Amino acid sequence: MTSRRPDSFDGLGYRGNVREDPAYSGGYSGRSFNHSSSVDLQNWVTTPPDIPGSRNLHFGERTPQFESASAAPGAEDNLPTAPPSEQLNRFAGFGIGLASLFTENVLAHPCIVFRRQCQVNYHARCYHISPFTAVSVMYNVTKTQGPKALWKGMGSTFVVQGVTLGTEGIISECTPLPRELSHKWNPKQVIGHLVLKGLTYVVAMPFYSASLIETVQSEIIRDNPGILDCVKEGVGRVMGMGIPHSKRLLPLWGLVLPTVLHGVLHYIVSATVQKLVLFLLRRRSPAKQPVDGSETVQTMLDAYFPELMASFAASLCADILLYPLETVMHRLHIQGTRTIIDNTDLGFEVLPINTQYEGIRDCVNVIRREEGTLGFYKGFGSIVVQYSLHAAVLQITKVIYSTLLQNA
Repeated sequence: MTSRRPDSFDGLGYRGNVREDPAYSGGYSGRSFNHSSSVDLQNWVTTPPDIPGSRNLHFGERTPQFESASAAPGAEDNLPTAPPSEQLNRFAGFGIGLASLFTENVLAHPCIVFRRQCQVNYHARCYHISPFTAVSVMYNVTKTQGPKALWKGMGSTFVVQGVTLGTEGIISECTPLPRELSHKWNPKQVIGHLVLKGLTYVVAMPFYSASLIETVQSEIIRDNPGILDCVKEGVGRVMGMGIPHSKRLLPLWGLVLPTVLHGVLHYIVSATVQKLVLFLLRRRSPAKQPVDGSETVQTMLDAYFPELMASFAASLCADILLYPLETVMHRLHIQGTRTIIDNTDLGFEVLPINTQYEGIRDCVNVIRREEGTLGFYKGFGSIVVQYSLHAAVLQITKVIYSTLLQNA
């Protein structure tokens, strides 16, 4: 196959005949290759129009000329590359947040299980205010019933969180109630936002009750429920079907007040404390421009950890302040469900729950009269263990990332 190129074609220096037709050149000065300098040829032939946004050009940049198109051998090795620590910076926030989420929902679950068992155990003589006695009994329960004894009901807690988030999203889409508060909020928006939270807790209440039963039920007499069993039990309790309960079972409308009151107050306290702590941390450590590698690491840590520490402090304060109300709420939810729990005094036996509270006021009066003021704080030592473990994981994660970024 013969080439159709003219013999005089040599790339940019082609000297073919130029079309000098007046019909095509009228009104314009003709431009001939034969009378053009090499610089003109480069600008006319090799330089396309510089359009901002084309060929990844930014505004104000120009296309490199022909003479700079071919780079010297080995020049690619001299191009500036991103520092290795930049990849770690990209995943630092994800890793730190994942460690906090894992600790809060997985590692802390045994403490949540034991805390709830202590709260509903009106037989208990040991209140476990200290974390040391709580750890000792938790060890005995694990030794007697196996490792799964303190991890029961973890799947149902995730289901309840999913139901809560889904319900909140659906209600906010179908009603004018705001899901989030803007910076320029007003009292009407705050009230609507709290009403949304209250309605969400009402819808999730039967599923929360079923999840509570799964977490406190003793592993000795407990079957192996599925993850979605709490959904079935929650729907069954709403419809009046499912496992038969005793006559002491409180109706759902009798549980609305303590459930909504605890949920809304917990949200108010945690949101207030979180914003306050975050404001103080950012005011104490204002944003700085990194100068060297160590300051870059510190800037990255300052960007991620204040929010985690604020969330940690908010949850801790809310759980401590509302611990008595949570004890009352859990006892009302568990009443009449024929639940058998572990003996939290020793960890080797099981006990039935046979309470006869008539409501939130009667429950408060009975606890104060028969168990004293400290009866509202049964199992408080597990809170200390839970948040000590959470703080330790956050600190270890911070040290690990600091070491990795400094050595990168």
